[in-house]
Amino acid sequence: MRTAALLLAAALVPLPGHAECGCLWEGSFADVQAGADLVVAGTVAQRKGNSIDIAIGRTLRGEGWREQVRVWLKTGDYCRPPADDFPEGSRWVLALSRIDAVPEGGFNPATPNQSYGREGDYVLSSCGGYWLRWTGDAVTGNLVDAPRWAREPEMTPVLLDVLAAYVAGRIDKTRLKEASREDPALRELMLNTRQFLIHGDAAEPE
Repeated sequence: MRTAALLLAAALVPLPGHAECGCLWEGSFADVQAGADLVVAGTVAQRKGNSIDIAIGRTLRGEGWREQVRVWLKTGDYCRPPADDFPEGSRWVLALSRIDAVPEGGFNPATPNQSYGREGDYVLSSCGGYWLRWTGDAVTGNLVDAPRWAREPEMTPVLLDVLAAYVAGRIDKTRLKEASREDPALRELMLNTRQFLIHGDAAEPE
């Protein structure tokens, strides 16, 4: 019982970037995405106060008709990452929760760019691996069974198509974990082979 109490206390100790929040770690992206209302890959088009507008490049699950969504981030003691971590032009995969109701005092028309958020918009939690960095055709971050609070753990970049297959339930967590631990040289060989199969050898025969 004493050990369990100590572990709980340790989990609640504020970490850098999580001051005033104190939430428990809910898991890596592979775990937390299942409870999200919307999972998208997109680009930060604009930042205002504690919100960012995401231009959606690909919807992995959820409302597929939207071209852009507003995502509300940290202000006060809300357990969300700071907006400064998401500069304009950066690309991410986000597991988002929809705002169905705004708590009393959560939105002040006098400070519309600093608030809890608006009904119909989305929030991004900092209590797990709710976001991944999207670079080229692959993602990195706290994807699967990574250490708690580690935002950029050592891993092999995983193709966005592989992640999309996991979110859609076409592959399991074991395969996703294997993809994050593959030898980078082997991955490069696989990518080159795929390109060859798609485009063929461009060189002219002698």
